[in-house]
Amino acid sequence: MTFTVTTINPGVVRLVIEGELDAVTAPDLRKEIDKLATTSPKRVEVDLASLRMVDSSGVGAIVSLYKRVRGQGGEVVVTGIRDQPLAIFRLLRLDRVMIGADMPAPTVHGQSSSNR
Repeated sequence: MTFTVTTINPGVVRLVIEGELDAVTAPDLRKEIDKLATTSPKRVEVDLASLRMVDSSGVGAIVSLYKRVRGQGGEVVVTGIRDQPLAIFRLLRLDRVMIGADMPAPTVHGQSSSNR
């Protein structure tokens, strides 16, 4: 797993996570989350377009970021999520609270929810 943190505008931070976010790599991300949370950002955009796999430790790290930023009055938006990470977020219903508008619509029998 690799990650980068970039300040886009004052109070707006982008966190890009690539690779696999699991029990082995999540502690490194949590250290960065601690640093990030001390800056009290108004918005954190978490780009998961290049994240291939996430386990419960990885989800816990992202939820920790969400709770800390929300507790300071900010917002966390997850973008670019797909494949296995998207399936996990949907299973845990995290897609309802922190996924941006670029998320693919759920499908039922090969049709998107907009076609039902």
